Amino acid sequence: MKNIILIFSMNVLFSQTGYEIAKMVDEKPTPEDMSNRTKMVLTNSKGKSRTNEMVSKSTGGNEKQIIWFMEPKDDRGVAFLKIEHKEKDDEMRMWLPAFKKVRRISSKKKGDSFMGSDMSYEDLSNRELNENEYKRLEDETVNGIECYVLEIIPKKEAKSSYTKHISWIAKDGLYGVQEESYDKRGDLLKKKEYKFQKVKNYYIIDRVFVQDVQKQHSTEVTFTDVQVDTGIDNSIFQEKNLKRMPR
Repeated sequence: MKNIILIFSMNVLFSQTGYEIAKMVDEKPTPEDMSNRTKMVLTNSKGKSRTNEMVSKSTGGNEKQIIWFMEPKDDRGVAFLKIEHKEKDDEMRMWLPAFKKVRRISSKKKGDSFMGSDMSYEDLSNRELNENEYKRLEDETVNGIECYVLEIIPKKEAKSSYTKHISWIAKDGLYGVQEESYDKRGDLLKKKEYKFQKVKNYYIIDRVFVQDVQKQHSTEVTFTDVQVDTGIDNSIFQEKNLKRMPR
């Protein structure tokens, strides 16, 4: 009887579609809010690096996020605000103190680089479940982690700068392990690697490494001083607070 139950359970898991797996990922528990310090290291094709240090606060599974740049000196004071919406385009704004102006980032600019990094504004946003098509590929093991493998194709309404992604998702924890993203010509553009840590009952991102394989440029992002569910006030996610740097 136990063997029959085990076989039945295995068959149910294997029969899950790409959409069903993506839905499980979309519905997994996330913190009510999160804050951290972030280091971003940009490395060009000649091996020369530049480092930024930031403070970030977010709520609602990163649907609202504000980032202040602390270092280096020439970037200090730059700030970014993102507010995602279900039924309309996301709001994205960048405060540029050198020009004393707020730059609004339209949906047409989602593919632009975020502060010279290999991450675009689109990469900083959550993907809407129903704005993509999903195909389950053969499962694989990556660095000892058993993974679902999904092909994700953005629909027209996603207004994506990519034609598809191949994503490896940990079966235990439902977090991203690695991803490949393809440009409008269908060529491989970016390779992404993710590392997560468990904080309370959540899997929280610990490190992101993104390589632009066409430009031979890379970005490594690491997160420290991570705090979750501290009761961040939603009123902080306003344009006026871009100019108010944290202590």
